[in-house]
Amino acid sequence: MFETLKNAFKVKEIRRKILITLFLLLVYRFGCWLPIPGVSTEYYNEGMDDTILGLMSALSGGALANGAFLALGIVPYINASIIMQLLGVAIPYLERLSKQGEEGRRKLNQYTRYLTLILALAQSIGVVVGWANSGWINEKIFGASANLKWLISTFVVIIMTAGVSFTMWLGEKITELNIGNGISLLIFVGILATAAQSIQATVINIINGDEQAIWFLIAFFIMIIAIFLFIVFIDLSERRIPIQYAKQIKGRKMYGGQATHIPIKVNALGVMPIIFSSAIVTFPQIIFQLFAPESSAYGWYMKYLGAGTWPYALITGLLIFGFSFFYAKIQFNPEDVSRNIQQYGGFIPGIRPGRPTTEYLAKINNRLTFIGAVFLAFIAIVPSVIFAVVFKTEAQLINAFSATGMLIVVSVALEFDKQLQGQLMMKHYKGFLK
Repeated sequence: MFETLKNAFKVKEIRRKILITLFLLLVYRFGCWLPIPGVSTEYYNEGMDDTILGLMSALSGGALANGAFLALGIVPYINASIIMQLLGVAIPYLERLSKQGEEGRRKLNQYTRYLTLILALAQSIGVVVGWANSGWINEKIFGASANLKWLISTFVVIIMTAGVSFTMWLGEKITELNIGNGISLLIFVGILATAAQSIQATVINIINGDEQAIWFLIAFFIMIIAIFLFIVFIDLSERRIPIQYAKQIKGRKMYGGQATHIPIKVNALGVMPIIFSSAIVTFPQIIFQLFAPESSAYGWYMKYLGAGTWPYALITGLLIFGFSFFYAKIQFNPEDVSRNIQQYGGFIPGIRPGRPTTEYLAKINNRLTFIGAVFLAFIAIVPSVIFAVVFKTEAQLINAFSATGMLIVVSVALEFDKQLQGQLMMKHYKGFLK
């Protein structure tokens, strides 16, 4: 990866794209610290480390904890994209659009933007209601005698919704540069920023004389490196199904007669099953946290079903398995793959074309999906439990290096490296042709 970066900076056009991307990411980070007028300054000191809002803030690099312009980050866009993918299976019109090439994708992207703004408005209202209940809305911003909490809250909701629209625009501009997915890079930067802030807090504790924090930090980094290596190993693992194409004579030319393969990744689903399951499991906690944080029902929920309990881990693992197989059915259709292979005169050695090929592909896909689901459930539950037991005094490190965050960081870094290699390969062939 470092060699790829060094070679990329030697090419003027790719270097310009990288610098523009870094500038747009810098603008995004500036928006994560730009405060919204009307949010009380006391809020910055109280923080949200022990609330579900703190987990939401981690994905935006602390923007929500700062009460900033880009407080919601790109979370509404992610939710909208997931919903559109699910609706694409259930609604025939959306399914037809997905198969209409560039024009269909353009329409789907436009629908995703509209849905993003609707979700951003709903989430902004929920967050502002929570802030108002906690006294974090400064109702006297226009003067000591003013009492316009409803007006100020409306203003904050509009600003936060506009921030989501601006973040979505930044992500699309980065994507147009063709060196990485803009939305993924924004999340990547947010997670790294949160991790850097947590490491900084731990280093400050060490400077202040906390000798135990030194060994905690060393042991924590060793475990993080081991987990990263494991994630990279699984993320790059794939099953290659051999395909043999028969020779065909068309006119005076002979086609086919070559061997290739279909790569099926072990973890082709990425972090989607974890995101789905986390959204469902944490939804009741978000509702309680925003509207009834002091109720007895919320206390009971956190005691028996909250994060860190065995029922929470069990439910999360079962949901990850369910969503893994559900999402695998959406992404990989054995019948379509088998039909395409047969149409071009191909076959799997030892397997008859048609239904036997479909059944063989489905069996292979189900096995790989099961292994990927076990991997995702392990990464989502086991490291968090170990960190909570061994490093319970360093809560900020545990929140920063979540399982979902680590998977996203690895996936985005590998994808960024592949994009740069593709750009370098294209430039290499252009130079060869010239």
